[in-house]
Amino acid sequence: MKPNKVNYWLPITVLFVFLTTGCKKENNTVAELTTLPITSITSNTATGGGSVTSDGGSAVISRGVCWKTVAGPTIADQKTVDGAGIGDFSSTITDLLPNTAYHLRAYATNGEGTAYGNEVIFTTSLNTVTDIDGNIYHTVKIGNQFWLVENLKTTKYRNGDLIGTTTPATFDISDETSPKYQWAYDGNENNVATYGRLYTWHASNDTRNICPVGWHIPSDTEWETLIISLGGEEAAGAQLKNINGFNAQMGGYRYYTDHFLQLSINAHWWTSTATDDDFSYKIQLDNSDNSVFKTEFSKNYGLSVRCLRD
Repeated sequence: MKPNKVNYWLPITVLFVFLTTGCKKENNTVAELTTLPITSITSNTATGGGSVTSDGGSAVISRGVCWKTVAGPTIADQKTVDGAGIGDFSSTITDLLPNTAYHLRAYATNGEGTAYGNEVIFTTSLNTVTDIDGNIYHTVKIGNQFWLVENLKTTKYRNGDLIGTTTPATFDISDETSPKYQWAYDGNENNVATYGRLYTWHASNDTRNICPVGWHIPSDTEWETLIISLGGEEAAGAQLKNINGFNAQMGGYRYYTDHFLQLSINAHWWTSTATDDDFSYKIQLDNSDNSVFKTEFSKNYGLSVRCLRD
Protein backbone atom coordinates (compact mmCIF):
# COMPACT_ATOMS: atom_id res chain seq x y z
CA MET A 1 0.00 0.00 0.00
CA LYS A 2 1.41 3.35 -1.07
CA PRO A 3 1.61 6.19 1.43
CA ASN A 4 -0.56 9.28 0.88
CA LYS A 5 1.01 11.93 -1.31
CA VAL A 6 1.81 15.08 0.62
CA ASN A 7 0.95 18.36 -1.14
CA TYR A 8 3.78 20.59 -0.02
CA TRP A 9 2.51 23.49 -2.19
CA LEU A 10 -0.75 24.00 -0.25
CA PRO A 11 0.70 26.00 2.69
CA ILE A 12 2.73 28.11 0.28
CA THR A 13 -0.35 28.79 -1.85
CA VAL A 14 -2.43 29.80 1.18
CA LEU A 15 0.36 32.05 2.40
CA PHE A 16 0.64 33.70 -1.04
CA VAL A 17 -3.11 34.35 -1.22
CA PHE A 18 -3.06 35.78 2.33
CA LEU A 19 -0.17 38.07 1.54
CA THR A 20 -1.62 39.30 -1.74
CA THR A 21 -5.24 39.71 -0.64
CA GLY A 22 -5.84 39.70 3.12
CA CYS A 23 -2.90 42.06 3.89
CA LYS A 24 -3.07 44.23 0.80
CA LYS A 25 -2.94 48.00 1.70
CA GLU A 26 -6.01 49.96 0.60
CA ASN A 27 -5.30 52.63 -2.02
CA ASN A 28 -7.10 55.55 -0.27
CA THR A 29 -6.96 59.16 -1.53
CA VAL A 30 -8.03 62.60 -0.37
CA ALA A 31 -11.68 63.51 -0.83
CA GLU A 32 -13.20 64.97 -3.98
CA LEU A 33 -15.43 68.06 -3.74
CA THR A 34 -16.65 71.25 -5.36
CA THR A 35 -17.32 74.74 -3.99
CA LEU A 36 -20.90 75.96 -4.15
CA PRO A 37 -21.77 79.49 -5.41
CA ILE A 38 -21.76 82.36 -2.88
CA THR A 39 -25.18 83.83 -2.03
CA SER A 40 -26.79 86.30 0.42
CA ILE A 41 -23.82 88.67 0.29
CA THR A 42 -23.98 91.67 2.65
CA SER A 43 -21.36 94.15 3.80
CA ASN A 44 -19.93 91.68 6.34
CA THR A 45 -21.55 88.27 5.80
CA ALA A 46 -22.19 85.76 3.03
CA THR A 47 -23.45 82.20 2.56
CA GLY A 48 -21.39 79.52 0.84
CA GLY A 49 -20.75 75.80 1.08
CA GLY A 50 -19.53 72.78 -0.78
CA SER A 51 -20.40 69.33 -2.10
CA VAL A 52 -18.22 66.33 -1.14
CA THR A 53 -18.72 63.79 -3.92
CA SER A 54 -16.22 61.15 -2.74
CA ASP A 55 -14.46 60.48 0.55
CA GLY A 56 -11.55 58.80 -1.24
CA GLY A 57 -12.03 55.59 0.73
CA SER A 58 -11.35 57.30 4.08
CA ALA A 59 -14.11 58.94 6.11
CA VAL A 60 -14.31 62.74 5.88
CA ILE A 61 -13.86 63.97 9.45
CA SER A 62 -14.13 67.73 8.83
CA ARG A 63 -15.46 69.98 6.09
CA GLY A 64 -16.28 73.64 5.53
CA VAL A 65 -15.05 76.66 3.60
CA CYS A 66 -11.92 78.81 4.00
CA TRP A 67 -11.24 82.32 2.71
CA LYS A 68 -8.86 85.28 2.56
CA THR A 69 -8.34 88.42 0.48
CA VAL A 70 -5.74 86.85 -1.83
CA ALA A 71 -5.74 83.65 -3.89
CA GLY A 72 -5.20 80.19 -2.41
CA PRO A 73 -7.03 80.12 0.95
CA THR A 74 -6.33 77.09 3.16
CA ILE A 75 -7.54 75.80 6.51
CA ALA A 76 -4.72 77.83 8.07
CA ASP A 77 -6.75 80.94 7.14
CA GLN A 78 -10.23 81.88 8.32
CA LYS A 79 -12.61 78.97 7.96
CA THR A 80 -15.87 77.39 9.00
CA VAL A 81 -16.39 73.83 10.24
CA ASP A 82 -19.62 72.35 8.89
CA GLY A 83 -19.88 68.75 9.94
CA ALA A 84 -18.36 65.65 8.36
CA GLY A 85 -19.04 63.00 5.69
CA ILE A 86 -19.97 63.23 2.03
CA GLY A 87 -22.80 65.28 0.48
CA ASP A 88 -23.71 68.96 0.29
CA PHE A 89 -23.18 71.39 3.17
CA SER A 90 -23.92 75.07 3.80
CA SER A 91 -21.54 77.57 5.42
CA THR A 92 -22.25 80.90 7.11
CA ILE A 93 -19.34 83.29 6.52
CA THR A 94 -19.02 86.19 9.00
CA ASP A 95 -16.70 89.03 10.12
CA LEU A 96 -16.05 90.24 6.56
CA LEU A 97 -15.05 93.79 5.65
CA PRO A 98 -17.39 95.94 3.51
CA ASN A 99 -16.57 96.47 -0.15
CA THR A 100 -13.80 93.84 -0.10
CA ALA A 101 -13.00 91.03 -2.55
CA TYR A 102 -12.51 87.57 -1.03
CA HIS A 103 -11.17 84.28 -2.41
CA LEU A 104 -12.99 81.24 -1.04
CA ARG A 105 -12.99 77.48 -1.53
CA ALA A 106 -14.54 74.48 0.17
CA TYR A 107 -12.35 71.94 1.96
CA ALA A 108 -12.73 68.36 3.21
CA THR A 109 -10.30 66.50 5.48
CA ASN A 110 -9.98 62.71 5.74
CA GLY A 111 -7.24 60.33 6.93
CA GLU A 112 -5.19 61.04 3.82
CA GLY A 113 -5.16 64.85 4.16
CA THR A 114 -7.16 67.94 3.13
CA ALA A 115 -8.60 68.47 -0.32
CA TYR A 116 -9.97 71.73 -1.72
CA GLY A 117 -12.73 72.57 -4.16
CA ASN A 118 -12.60 75.12 -6.93
CA GLU A 119 -11.85 78.72 -5.88
CA VAL A 120 -14.55 81.38 -6.14
CA ILE A 121 -14.25 85.16 -5.72
CA PHE A 122 -16.94 87.43 -4.28
CA THR A 123 -17.09 91.05 -3.10
CA THR A 124 -18.98 92.26 -0.05
CA SER A 125 -21.37 95.17 -0.40
CA LEU A 126 -20.60 98.71 0.68
CA ASN A 127 -22.71 99.28 3.76
CA THR A 128 -24.28 102.72 4.17
CA VAL A 129 -26.05 104.71 6.89
CA THR A 130 -28.34 107.73 6.38
CA ASP A 131 -28.77 110.61 8.85
CA ILE A 132 -31.87 112.74 9.53
CA ASP A 133 -30.82 115.20 6.78
CA GLY A 134 -30.54 112.42 4.19
CA ASN A 135 -26.72 112.46 4.10
CA ILE A 136 -25.34 109.01 3.24
CA TYR A 137 -22.27 107.64 5.04
CA HIS A 138 -20.22 104.53 4.40
CA THR A 139 -19.03 102.29 7.22
CA VAL A 140 -15.92 100.31 8.01
CA LYS A 141 -15.16 97.58 10.55
CA ILE A 142 -11.87 98.01 12.40
CA GLY A 143 -11.17 95.37 15.03
CA ASN A 144 -14.52 94.79 16.73
CA GLN A 145 -15.80 98.33 16.07
CA PHE A 146 -17.84 99.81 13.22
CA TRP A 147 -17.10 103.45 12.30
CA LEU A 148 -18.53 105.93 9.82
CA VAL A 149 -16.06 106.56 6.99
CA GLU A 150 -16.99 110.27 6.71
CA ASN A 151 -17.20 113.15 9.18
CA LEU A 152 -20.73 114.01 10.25
CA LYS A 153 -22.65 116.48 8.06
CA THR A 154 -26.08 116.82 9.66
CA THR A 155 -27.74 120.15 10.48
CA LYS A 156 -30.42 118.48 12.62
CA TYR A 157 -30.67 116.41 15.75
CA ARG A 158 -32.04 112.90 15.40
CA ASN A 159 -35.57 114.09 16.30
CA GLY A 160 -35.55 116.67 13.47
CA ASP A 161 -34.77 119.77 15.58
CA LEU A 162 -32.34 122.15 13.90
CA ILE A 163 -28.83 122.53 15.27
CA GLY A 164 -28.23 126.25 15.39
CA THR A 165 -25.45 128.17 13.66
CA THR A 166 -24.18 131.73 13.93
CA THR A 167 -24.56 134.70 11.60
CA PRO A 168 -21.96 135.44 10.53
CA ALA A 169 -20.04 132.15 10.80
CA THR A 170 -17.26 134.06 12.61
CA PHE A 171 -19.55 135.37 15.37
CA ASP A 172 -17.81 135.40 18.80
CA ILE A 173 -19.37 132.84 21.19
CA SER A 174 -16.69 132.97 23.90
CA ASP A 175 -19.13 134.40 26.47
CA GLU A 176 -21.71 131.61 26.05
CA THR A 177 -21.74 128.85 28.68
CA SER A 178 -23.15 125.93 26.65
CA PRO A 179 -23.39 126.94 22.97
CA LYS A 180 -24.98 124.40 20.64
CA TYR A 181 -23.90 125.22 17.10
CA GLN A 182 -22.71 123.70 13.85
CA TRP A 183 -20.80 125.33 10.98
CA ALA A 184 -19.46 124.62 7.54
CA TYR A 185 -15.76 125.43 7.65
CA ASP A 186 -15.33 129.18 7.16
CA GLY A 187 -19.10 129.40 6.58
CA ASN A 188 -18.59 127.89 3.11
CA GLU A 189 -21.09 125.11 2.38
CA ASN A 190 -18.85 123.80 -0.40
CA ASN A 191 -16.50 122.45 2.29
CA VAL A 192 -19.13 120.14 3.78
CA ALA A 193 -19.08 117.40 1.13
CA THR A 194 -15.38 116.71 1.73
CA TYR A 195 -14.82 117.64 5.37
CA GLY A 196 -18.21 117.44 7.07
CA ARG A 197 -19.37 120.05 9.58
CA LEU A 198 -17.88 121.39 12.80
CA TYR A 199 -19.86 121.13 16.06
CA THR A 200 -19.46 122.47 19.57
CA TRP A 201 -19.17 119.74 22.21
CA HIS A 202 -22.51 120.81 23.65
CA ALA A 203 -24.24 120.19 20.32
CA SER A 204 -22.49 116.88 19.65
CA ASN A 205 -23.44 115.55 23.09
CA ASP A 206 -26.96 116.93 23.32
CA THR A 207 -29.51 114.34 24.50
CA ARG A 208 -31.40 114.71 21.19
CA ASN A 209 -28.41 113.01 19.51
CA ILE A 210 -26.73 114.09 16.28
CA CYS A 211 -25.52 110.67 15.07
CA PRO A 212 -27.76 108.46 12.91
CA VAL A 213 -30.01 105.98 14.69
CA GLY A 214 -27.92 103.12 16.09
CA TRP A 215 -24.76 105.25 16.29
CA HIS A 216 -23.21 107.49 18.94
CA ILE A 217 -20.36 109.90 19.78
CA PRO A 218 -17.45 107.67 20.91
CA SER A 219 -15.95 108.09 24.37
CA ASP A 220 -12.22 108.61 24.85
CA THR A 221 -11.98 104.92 25.85
CA GLU A 222 -13.63 103.83 22.60
CA TRP A 223 -11.21 105.98 20.62
CA GLU A 224 -8.33 104.45 22.57
CA THR A 225 -9.58 100.97 21.64
CA LEU A 226 -9.39 101.96 17.97
CA ILE A 227 -5.91 103.47 18.32
CA ILE A 228 -4.52 100.45 20.17
CA SER A 229 -5.93 98.06 17.55
CA LEU A 230 -3.97 100.00 14.90
CA GLY A 231 -0.61 99.87 16.67
CA GLY A 232 -0.81 102.70 19.19
CA GLU A 233 -0.46 106.48 19.01
CA GLU A 234 2.77 106.53 17.00
CA ALA A 235 1.52 104.23 14.23
CA ALA A 236 -2.27 104.56 14.10
CA GLY A 237 -2.31 107.85 12.21
CA ALA A 238 -1.13 106.29 8.95
CA GLN A 239 -3.82 103.64 9.25
CA LEU A 240 -6.56 106.18 9.92
CA LYS A 241 -5.58 108.34 6.96
CA ASN A 242 -5.99 105.84 4.16
CA ILE A 243 -4.88 102.26 4.78
CA ASN A 244 -7.80 100.58 6.52
CA GLY A 245 -10.76 102.51 5.13
CA PHE A 246 -11.27 105.00 8.00
CA ASN A 247 -10.46 107.79 5.51
CA ALA A 248 -9.55 110.53 7.98
CA GLN A 249 -10.60 113.95 6.69
CA MET A 250 -8.59 116.93 7.92
CA GLY A 251 -11.54 119.16 8.79
CA GLY A 252 -9.65 121.69 10.92
CA TYR A 253 -11.55 123.47 13.70
CA ARG A 254 -13.42 126.65 14.61
CA TYR A 255 -11.93 128.82 17.35
CA TYR A 256 -14.63 130.00 19.76
CA THR A 257 -13.99 133.68 19.10
CA ASP A 258 -14.10 134.49 15.41
CA HIS A 259 -12.07 132.33 13.00
CA PHE A 260 -11.43 128.90 11.47
CA LEU A 261 -8.06 127.08 11.37
CA GLN A 262 -6.14 124.10 9.92
CA LEU A 263 -8.44 122.89 7.12
CA SER A 264 -6.66 120.03 5.26
CA ILE A 265 -3.86 120.20 7.86
CA ASN A 266 -5.25 118.61 11.04
CA ALA A 267 -8.25 116.53 12.08
CA HIS A 268 -9.93 117.11 15.45
CA TRP A 269 -12.77 114.84 16.63
CA TRP A 270 -14.86 115.23 19.77
CA THR A 271 -15.17 112.46 22.31
CA SER A 272 -18.18 112.23 24.62
CA THR A 273 -15.87 112.38 27.65
CA ALA A 274 -15.88 115.69 29.50
CA THR A 275 -13.03 116.51 31.87
CA ASP A 276 -14.91 119.31 33.64
CA ASP A 277 -17.65 121.88 32.95
CA ASP A 278 -15.58 123.70 30.35
CA PHE A 279 -13.32 121.11 28.70
CA SER A 280 -13.57 117.72 27.03
CA TYR A 281 -11.19 115.23 25.47
CA LYS A 282 -10.73 115.34 21.73
CA ILE A 283 -8.68 113.22 19.31
CA GLN A 284 -6.17 114.94 17.04
CA LEU A 285 -4.47 113.66 13.89
CA ASP A 286 -1.83 115.68 12.05
CA ASN A 287 -1.39 115.46 8.30
CA SER A 288 2.38 115.87 8.63
CA ASP A 289 3.09 112.67 10.59
CA ASN A 290 1.54 109.36 11.63
CA SER A 291 0.81 110.14 15.27
CA VAL A 292 -2.65 110.44 16.76
CA PHE A 293 -3.27 111.60 20.31
CA LYS A 294 -5.79 112.72 22.91
CA THR A 295 -5.85 116.20 24.41
CA GLU A 296 -8.30 118.62 26.05
CA PHE A 297 -10.19 121.40 24.26
CA SER A 298 -12.76 123.98 25.29
CA LYS A 299 -16.27 122.70 24.69
CA ASN A 300 -17.00 125.94 22.79
CA TYR A 301 -14.64 125.01 19.93
CA GLY A 302 -16.12 123.64 16.72
CA LEU A 303 -14.69 120.22 15.88
CA SER A 304 -15.47 117.32 13.55
CA VAL A 305 -17.53 114.31 14.68
CA ARG A 306 -17.11 110.64 13.79
CA CYS A 307 -19.86 108.29 14.90
CA LEU A 308 -19.41 104.76 16.26
CA ARG A 309 -22.02 102.01 16.01
CA ASP A 310 -23.86 101.19 19.25
